[in-house]
Amino acid sequence: MMITSDTNIHASVLSQISVGQFNDVFSQLGMHYVEEFKSLVINCFLPEASQVEVIDLKSGRKVATLTAVDAGFFSGKIPRRKNKFQYLLRVSYPLSVVEIIDPYQFDSLLDDKDVYLFNEGSQLQAYLFQGANWQTHQGIKGVHFCVWAPNAQNVALVGDMNHWDPRRHILRRHPASGLWDIFIADVDAGMHYKFSIEDAQGNRHEKSDPYAKMMQAAPGNASIVTDVDAYQWQDTNWMTQRIANAQQSSRQSCNQPMAIYEVQLASWRRKGDTGECFYDYQQLIDELIPYVKKMGFTHLQLMPISEYPFDGSWGYQPVGLYAPTYRFGKPEGLKAFIDSCHQHDLAVLLDWVPAHFPKDPHGLARFDGSCLYEHADPRQGEHPDWDTLIYNYGRAEVNSFLLSNAYYWLSEFHFDGLRLDAVSSMLYLDYSREQDQWLPNEHGGRENLAAISFLKRLNIEMYQAFPGIDMVAEESTAWGGVTQSTEHQGLGFGYKWNMGWMNDSLSYLKRDPLYRSHHHNELTFGLVYAYTEQFILSVSHDEVVHGKGSLINKIPGDDWQKFATLRAYFGFMWAHPGKKLLFMGCEFAQRNEWNHNLSLDWHLLEYQAHQQIQHWIQDLNALYLHTPALYALDTHPAGFSWLDCHNEANSILVFARFGKQSNEHVVIVINMTPTVHHDFRIGLPQHTAYQQALNSDDARYGGSHLINEHAIDAEVQAWQGQDYSALITVPPLSCVIFTPVIKPSVKSLSQPKTKAQSEPKAKSKPKTSSKT
Repeated sequence: MMITSDTNIHASVLSQISVGQFNDVFSQLGMHYVEEFKSLVINCFLPEASQVEVIDLKSGRKVATLTAVDAGFFSGKIPRRKNKFQYLLRVSYPLSVVEIIDPYQFDSLLDDKDVYLFNEGSQLQAYLFQGANWQTHQGIKGVHFCVWAPNAQNVALVGDMNHWDPRRHILRRHPASGLWDIFIADVDAGMHYKFSIEDAQGNRHEKSDPYAKMMQAAPGNASIVTDVDAYQWQDTNWMTQRIANAQQSSRQSCNQPMAIYEVQLASWRRKGDTGECFYDYQQLIDELIPYVKKMGFTHLQLMPISEYPFDGSWGYQPVGLYAPTYRFGKPEGLKAFIDSCHQHDLAVLLDWVPAHFPKDPHGLARFDGSCLYEHADPRQGEHPDWDTLIYNYGRAEVNSFLLSNAYYWLSEFHFDGLRLDAVSSMLYLDYSREQDQWLPNEHGGRENLAAISFLKRLNIEMYQAFPGIDMVAEESTAWGGVTQSTEHQGLGFGYKWNMGWMNDSLSYLKRDPLYRSHHHNELTFGLVYAYTEQFILSVSHDEVVHGKGSLINKIPGDDWQKFATLRAYFGFMWAHPGKKLLFMGCEFAQRNEWNHNLSLDWHLLEYQAHQQIQHWIQDLNALYLHTPALYALDTHPAGFSWLDCHNEANSILVFARFGKQSNEHVVIVINMTPTVHHDFRIGLPQHTAYQQALNSDDARYGGSHLINEHAIDAEVQAWQGQDYSALITVPPLSCVIFTPVIKPSVKSLSQPKTKAQSEPKAKSKPKTSSKT
C-alpha cells in the first residue's frame, strides 16, 4: 500500500530505502510522471531534513514544497507540469539550509559501446567511465561514480559528500553488465569516498574504488576525488620523436643504447632531521633528474608507485592500481616529473604489477562478496610465496581492468614503457607449488593459458597504441619466445630481464679469485643463449636486499680487491651484449644492503674510493652512448665475437663487439684475478692501430694505473682465431676497452674531489706475470 495519496511509493519499498537496502532506487526517487496522478511527482529521501522545496534550476523559482511523508522521506506533485525539468532541492535542516541538485533526476551516463567492450574484455579506457570522473551532464558539472560489482545486492557511495551515510547515494544497477553508477553534482575535489557494498548474504563492506586516481594514506585508505585534469604537457618533441623512431623500426630501441637506473623514490633520498620524510616530486625534479643525466643513464625505471598501504612491500602489493601513491605528491606532480625527464631526454619506465594483489579488506579481495577479481579456488587464486591473490585472467572484465590500467599509465602519464613484475608466476599454474597445490589447464598442462593470452593481448594493444614504448618482462625461467612477436607464437615483449646472466655473474663475483678459474663458465655461458631473447642485463633491487648483501660486500678480499673487482664487473656488464639496468646506490658502491626505510648512504661520496667508482660508471655510460659497437647489434650474433674464452687458468676473457659499420668495433679484455700480465698477446679484428678507451685500473678510478698509454699497432700474426694481434699490459682485476685509433678516447666526465678522504682500509698489491 501507499503511505499517502501524495506519493506513488509503497510502504515496503520506503522501508527498504530508509535502511539503504533497496537496489532500484532510481525507479522510485527523483522525478517521475505518474499516470495515476496525471502529474509529475518528486520523491526524495533526506534523513534529518525538516522541509524540502523544489526549485526550477533554469528560472530559479520555487515550484513546490514537498510533503514530509515519513522520517526523512518527502514527496509531492508538481502542479501544471507534464515535461520533466532540471531542479534542485532546498533542504532545511535544524541548523542549516542547503541546496542539493537531486542526483536521482539524471539518466545513466554509461555508453553502450564502452560497456560492451568492458564486458568483452577488450576495453582499454575503462577508467574514463568507472571510478570517479568529472562530467558535464545536461549542462551541470559533477562527478560520475561507477563501479563493477555484479554479485552485490546494493551499492552505495559513502563519503564526505553525504556524511558517510550509505542511505543517501545508492547507485543505479545495470544487471546485464554488473555495473552500478550515479552522477552527483554536489561534489568537490579532494572529497574522500568509498563504495559501501551489500553482498548476497546481506553483509555490508566498505571498499576503496578500484579505479580511484588518488587514495588516502593508511589506515584511512579512502579514495579521493581528484581535480579536473588541467596539466599542460611540454614534452611534444619527445613524444613525436618517440613515434618517429618507432616508424623506422618496430623494435626501435634494440639498436639504441639503453642504460637504466632503477629507483625506489621513497628511499633514493629523504629529508627531515632523521630522514623520516619523503622527497616530493619537485625535489625529485630538482635533484634526481640532474643526477641521472650527470651519470649518463638513458632511462629511469621507477619501482611501483601505484598506491600501496604497506611500506615494506616496496609497492609490489598495490591496492590502488590507478592511484599514484600519496607519498610524493599529487598526480599532477608525477606528470610534471615525467615531463621534466622527457625535456632532459630521459625515458621513464614504470614497474607494473599485474601478477597479484594483496588481501587488504578495503581492496579487491572478495570485492562484492564473491571472488570477483581472483579465482575462488586457492589452488588458482592464491600465491603461496607472498600470501597474495592472483588475478583471474580468464574473466573478461578483469582483463579490461588490467589492460585499461596499462593504457592509463602510458596515456595519462606519458610513461615510455612498463616492466612487468613476476611474469613467471603468471605463466605457470604450478609456480612455487607442490604437486597437490595446483590445477592443470584444459589440456592437462602447467601453462596458465588465460594469463598467456592476456600477456599477448597486452603487448599487442600497448605497442599499437603507443609506438616507441618498451614492454619488459621480469621472467626467470627458460620459457621460450618471451620477446618473440605474437605472430610467431611469442609473448610479444620488447625485452626480458636476463636473470640467468645475473645469477651466474653474481655467483662468480662472490668467489675468491684463487678459485674463479674453476668457474670460468659462469661468465661465458650467457653467450650460449644471449640471442635467444632480447635481453636486459639487470642488477636490480632484488640482488641487494634480504640478506644478500650489497654488491661491494658480495666480493671477497680487502677494499682494494673489492673495488677493483666491482669496477671490472661493471666493465664486463657494460661491454656484454644486452641493455643495462643498475639499481640505485650500486653506482657508488653502497656498503649496506638497501633499506626501504632509509635514504641511500650518500655520505660515502665523501670518500675517494666511492667517488672513483661513481666516475667509472659515468665514463662507462659515456663510452657506451657514443660507441655503436656496444649496442647497435645487441640482439644479433654478428655483434659479438669471442677472441679468447678459454683462458680459465688466468680468469681472463677477451672479446670484440661490432657495430653495423665495418669500422665500428671495440676489443675488451677482462681480468678477474689480482695478477698483472705484461706483454700479453690478444687477437685483433683489423690491421689497424688501437688505443685504450677506458681502463678500470686507471688511477682516476682508484686503480694501480697500469695503463696502455700509447697506441698499439696490430701485427700480422695470427692469434686467437684472428689474422692480427698485439701485445698489451693486462692490469689486475680490470676491464680494458680498446677502440680503433680513429675514435677519440673518452675523457673522465668529472674528476674526484682533491680533498676527498680515503677510508682506512688495507690495500693488496697486485701480483705480476709475464705470461701471454
